[in-house]
Amino acid sequence: MNALRLRRLQLHLPGRHLLRDIELDLHPGLCLLLTGANGAGKSSLLRVVAGLQPASSIQLPDLGGHGPRAAARRLRRHATYLHQHPYAFRGSVRRNLALALPWGVRGAARRRRIDEALAWADIAHLADAEAVRLSGGERQRLSLARAWLRDTPFLLLDEPTANLDRQARERLAGLLQALLDQGKGLLIATHDTGHFPLRESARLHLEAGRLRIAPPADRGPEPQEAWA
Repeated sequence: MNALRLRRLQLHLPGRHLLRDIELDLHPGLCLLLTGANGAGKSSLLRVVAGLQPASSIQLPDLGGHGPRAAARRLRRHATYLHQHPYAFRGSVRRNLALALPWGVRGAARRRRIDEALAWADIAHLADAEAVRLSGGERQRLSLARAWLRDTPFLLLDEPTANLDRQARERLAGLLQALLDQGKGLLIATHDTGHFPLRESARLHLEAGRLRIAPPADRGPEPQEAWA
């Protein structure tokens, strides 16, 4: 698809109007960085875009769908949400990847796809390791490998560099750039914009429930300086 467009997105929580009239366009091969204070609603916005949390109201000009729950079902086919603390199921890394594949992928095709994901994320040496014992950086790469297998056009990442050391951040950035080069669209919620030396379309800021393009003063150091 050419773009994922969301219009008039509203999210009401008990006692709070969290997201107000959000308009958001995600494009293949481009990265949006999303900033905002803790509690501003960044994670909630990502979950709505991924179809994991129905909006109170929303319009999808390109996908249709009548009502928030129908819209959420359509969004789940197009976007994958990656949690700040990637989950891991009991069992090996290979088994965790197998769970990301459609039920119809079996036998040799299943093994081939898993091997491809292991190689892509540079975790082939961890294939038989217990997934719940992986380091934070290894779990992030496992999470990205699962998303790579799901193969949705858009990926939504929630603070992916939190608690990662420099080496792990660099490896993560390499995988994210590879996804952009494959034509995936990225929306990354982060406090650390300098950790993403990626091709971007904009940096967005969420405040008081509204989304705006971040002016230069909000942008912090340029990525190449932060990674020097």
